[in-house]
Amino acid sequence: MAIIEVNNLTKEYKLGHLIGLRQNTMNVLKRLTGRPIHQRETFKALDNLNFSIDEGEVVGIIGHNGAGKSTLLKHLADISKPSSGHVKVNGSVAPLIEVGAGVNPELTGRENIFLNGAILGIPNKIIKSKLDEIIEFSELEQFIDTPVKRYSSGMTVKLGFSIATSMDADILIIDEVLAVGDLAFQRKCFDRMERLIKHQGKTVLIVSHNIRQIVRMCSRVIMLNQGSVEEDGDPNTVCDRFYAYSNDKIEAEKQKTLGQISSDSDICELVDIQQVAGEGDTHEIISGQELKVKVRLKINKTIRKPEIVIGTHTTDFVYLTGDSTSQNLTLDELQPGRYEFTCTWPSYPLRAGVYCFRVVVFNEIRGMLLSGEGLAMFKVLPALQEAHKPGLRLLDLPVNWAFETQSPDT
Repeated sequence: MAIIEVNNLTKEYKLGHLIGLRQNTMNVLKRLTGRPIHQRETFKALDNLNFSIDEGEVVGIIGHNGAGKSTLLKHLADISKPSSGHVKVNGSVAPLIEVGAGVNPELTGRENIFLNGAILGIPNKIIKSKLDEIIEFSELEQFIDTPVKRYSSGMTVKLGFSIATSMDADILIIDEVLAVGDLAFQRKCFDRMERLIKHQGKTVLIVSHNIRQIVRMCSRVIMLNQGSVEEDGDPNTVCDRFYAYSNDKIEAEKQKTLGQISSDSDICELVDIQQVAGEGDTHEIISGQELKVKVRLKINKTIRKPEIVIGTHTTDFVYLTGDSTSQNLTLDELQPGRYEFTCTWPSYPLRAGVYCFRVVVFNEIRGMLLSGEGLAMFKVLPALQEAHKPGLRLLDLPVNWAFETQSPDT
C-alpha cells in the first residue's frame, strides 16, 4: 500500500534581483494600462516528479547539490507548497530536514520535546513516558532546561534527531543529519535507524551524500538530477550509476588541473604522474591485475634522506594504499635534477570502480615537502561477471569455495 504518492510535482522559483521603488511604480502603472511587464526567469527546482513509496520502505534520495533533494523533502513534510501537482501522504510525518528544523530556539530542550510531540498529535501522557528516553539519547541532560538558542548547532541537531526518532510517527524524513555529533553519537544514530528499519518497519526517507550509508540502509534509491527522477530502483544499481556520473564529472575537471597539490616549489615539484600497464599507457586494469604508476619529480634543491609515498584512494578520499620508498629503496639524498619513480603493486584487488593516485614527498629535516591527491584517475574493471547484485565491499580478493553434503542429524 502506498503511504506516499507524488503526482506531477513541480516547484518553480523566480530568479532575478531586487528592484527599487521607481521600477515598482512603473510596473504598477503598466499593469493599470494593460502594458506587458518583463517577467523574471523561472527556475524549476522540481520538474514533474512522479513516484510512490510503499509502507515500510526505506528510500534513499541522492543527487548532486541543487538536484532538488531537500526541496522534495520539504514538500513531503508539507513545509513547502508546490507550483503544480500534488503530494499525498497517508500518515503522520516526523521531519528532520535541517539543523534546528522544528525546534523553537526560545524554548528549552524539554519544552521543545512536548511541542514536537503535540505537533505530531501525540498525547501528553505518551510524551511524558518517552521523556527520559529522549533526553538520555540526546546526551543533553545537563542542558535540557536551557533555551535552545544557547545550544551549539550540533547540540540542536542531537535534540532534533532524538525527538524525531523517538516519536511514533508513521514516516521519518531525514536530511543530511546522520553524521551529527562525535563518532560515538553517530554510532548511536546508525543503531537507532537500523532498529527503526528492521524491527519497527517504519517508512524512512533519507537524503545523504554518504553513498555507502545509503546503500547499506536503504531498500530503494531515487537519484534526482536537475529536479527530475534520473534513476529509481535497486540501491547498488542506482548508486553505481551515481558514482559513474560523478566520476565522469571529476575526470572532466581533472583535465584542467593536476589534482590538489601542496608543495614547497623552491625544493620539489611534481612534473607528471602516469599509470602504466603492459606495453603501453592505459587508465584501466582488471581487478587483481598488476597496477604500475610512474611519478616524475623535479628537485630544485638537494633533499637529504628523502622519502616518497605513492598511494591510491577513492574519489571520495578513502585512502586505500600508501607505500613508501623506505620499504625497499635506500635514498641518502636527491640532488637538483629530474627523477622518475615507479611503484608497482603485483595485484590490485579492488572492486570495480574509479580510483585516484596520491603522492607525498618527505625529508628528515623539513618534513613534508609535497602532497598531492586526486592526481590521476584510473578504472578497475570486474574480473568476473556476477550472477546477482554485488555485495558491499571494497576488495575483490581471491577466494576458493568448498561444498559437501552431510547426512542429516539422526
